Amino acid sequence: MSRGSVVIAAALAQRPGAGGHTWFALQYLLGFRALGWEVTLVDRLDPGMPEDGLAYLAEAMERFGLGDEWSVLLPEGESAGLRRAEVECRLASSDFLLNVMGYLDDEELLALPPLRVFLDVDPGFGQMWHELGLADPFAGHDRFVTVGLDVGGAGCGVPDCGLEWIATLPPVVLARWPAVAGGSAFTSVATWRGPYGPVEFGGRTYGLRVHEFRRFLELPERVPAEFQLALAIDPGDAADIERLQGAGWTLRDPAAVAADPVSYRSFIQASAAEFTVAKAMYVDTRSGWFSDRSACYLASGKPVVAQETGFAGHLPTGEGLLAFSTADEAAAAVEAVRGDRERHARSARAIAEEHLDAGRVLSRLVEQLGAVRANA
Repeated sequence: MSRGSVVIAAALAQRPGAGGHTWFALQYLLGFRALGWEVTLVDRLDPGMPEDGLAYLAEAMERFGLGDEWSVLLPEGESAGLRRAEVECRLASSDFLLNVMGYLDDEELLALPPLRVFLDVDPGFGQMWHELGLADPFAGHDRFVTVGLDVGGAGCGVPDCGLEWIATLPPVVLARWPAVAGGSAFTSVATWRGPYGPVEFGGRTYGLRVHEFRRFLELPERVPAEFQLALAIDPGDAADIERLQGAGWTLRDPAAVAADPVSYRSFIQASAAEFTVAKAMYVDTRSGWFSDRSACYLASGKPVVAQETGFAGHLPTGEGLLAFSTADEAAAAVEAVRGDRERHARSARAIAEEHLDAGRVLSRLVEQLGAVRANA
């Protein structure tokens, strides 16, 4: 007997070629399924969106045994995968809808599930847009979950918008991310700017990764380590590209090395460790954001050197996961990993097993939501 039924709404068909983004949704889909839940992914394609998105999504779902568990809503009431009528049935009979950034905004469909859960994966942006009157992504939802581990806390600059926030760590399906021996490079997969612009709020400007990364450009000149970035960066940022390469960063095209879930996983598992810089929004608000990508590195036995956003108050740091705030701290953390990589690799996997395992993370989330059915 199924433990329950969850519908997850997320934008995957809109982003073909983004293997890491696809894995974000897969961790929830596969994680819930491993716990015995029935799962459904609901996506949409509006006019002007990528034409190859449907084929990309269908292939990814089929590869991971989810070929019958997805629907992409199309204009004029059409759909691909599951028909709209089946989506309606699944929403109505579900225990809850997990709606990533309020992505599913069809009022008829939103009215069907008994519990509508907003999942905030970009803490600070949606909340500030709401307070500035620019958007209300939270409308129509009953509960509010965020990967900003400190949102709602006294030391966090993200407005709570009068809502009660449930914090969650990013889940990783450990069976799909085994610890493996890797290469020699510190790597990451990232966007230089991303889909959102900076936000002016409360007399401050909250920026993007580009605004933080420039502080650490000289790291390869300070530490004799190899650094590779699978970086989505626009040719218009030619000056930044030149500075990165001139400082010793090797830039890889994410469309070549991380364009689907399999190549994304292979890129991470071929790494020695991750070096990652966060968006300025996450750093300056002390949101406690921790990356789902870094969770994959840790599960793969890859130490993570990550810019501190407040996550160090929720995850063990010092071995396997090392936090930094300054360029000196970043250099020292990289040197520490290079000095005893095997010890840090063991600790990395242990952190994933203890804190990020999808079975633990999702079971805890369901309990916090009060979404367990009587027959579970």
